[in-house]
Amino acid sequence: MDVRQASGPEDASRVRDVVERAFEIYVPRMDRRPMPMDADYATIVAAGRCWVAVDEDEIVGVLHLETPADHVYIETLAVAPSAQGRGVGVLLLAFAEQQAHTLGRPEVRLCTNEVMTENITYYPRRGYVETHRETQHDFARVFFTKKL
Repeated sequence: MDVRQASGPEDASRVRDVVERAFEIYVPRMDRRPMPMDADYATIVAAGRCWVAVDEDEIVGVLHLETPADHVYIETLAVAPSAQGRGVGVLLLAFAEQQAHTLGRPEVRLCTNEVMTENITYYPRRGYVETHRETQHDFARVFFTKKL
């Protein structure tokens, strides 16, 4: 499995598909679509802010990064349901941390929704520490950071 930068309209379409499938289980819990499901992946991919985990030419994971001056922010991390449990998330988190190191950023930050309980237990097992909780855009969010 490799990680590469997403590029072009075909990748953007495949990224959107992975995100849709990965987040659809949360729609009933939230009574609405999570924000990553409605992101403009054509623009994100064209801007060079999206990476994909590829296994035998299939995109199985998506990583959307933003790079403020003092950290790297994981805007979206999504793994295709068919690839969950195969280390795709670990690979993408490691890639985000490597990007932070390369850019000279001392930490990686991310957030998840409080109803995404799987994520709330997943990130601490990977060294991320919960920093706070707050409501943004009517979403109850849980924030994490990992100092590198």
